Amino acid sequence: MTKPLLRARACGVLLIAMLALSACGASPAPYALLSIKGLVPRLAFNLTDQDGRPVSAGDYRGRVVLLYFGYTQCPDACPTTLAELSQVLRRLGPRASEARVLFVTVDPQRDTAAQLKRYVSFFGPQFVGLRGDDAELTALTRRYRVAYHREPADRNGNYVVDHSSAVFIFDRNGRPRLLAREGDPIEAITSDLRRLTAQS
Repeated sequence: MTKPLLRARACGVLLIAMLALSACGASPAPYALLSIKGLVPRLAFNLTDQDGRPVSAGDYRGRVVLLYFGYTQCPDACPTTLAELSQVLRRLGPRASEARVLFVTVDPQRDTAAQLKRYVSFFGPQFVGLRGDDAELTALTRRYRVAYHREPADRNGNYVVDHSSAVFIFDRNGRPRLLAREGDPIEAITSDLRRLTAQS
């Protein structure tokens, strides 16, 4: 075999290898947050929103949904988490309109629709307060394996509700995609949400 032919074959092998590497590099980078794809059910619920209207998951199709369980008198986790999500949405700029943060109360006895509306209004227009009766709340928390427990009331009738603090993130079609947990950097949440809101 002549040297020119050997060089031609070597170049051909090199070109194929480069194309293979290029194809591998074309695959999208993994998300920064924990993937829950295939591990969590699709977004589904029937609740009442902050304006007293019955709503379901279908009302939020077409938007990226961040689902969070908490209550308005929560002393620490809830305001911290919602404030961080508010920062994330501000960083998204115009894309923030493509997302909704659904804040489901685990304390419907105290969190009236009016109370929820006042509370979520502090964080931004993309935040929606939702509530349900005991049966609806139990069904939803079991669906997403969210734990919550009401502590005994003190002499003044005040009590705290221990609850899970993760944020479930669903794509525009209600499919589970990511889980944001306590300690996840705001930059990571912002980056992943930017990618999800850019998808049709």
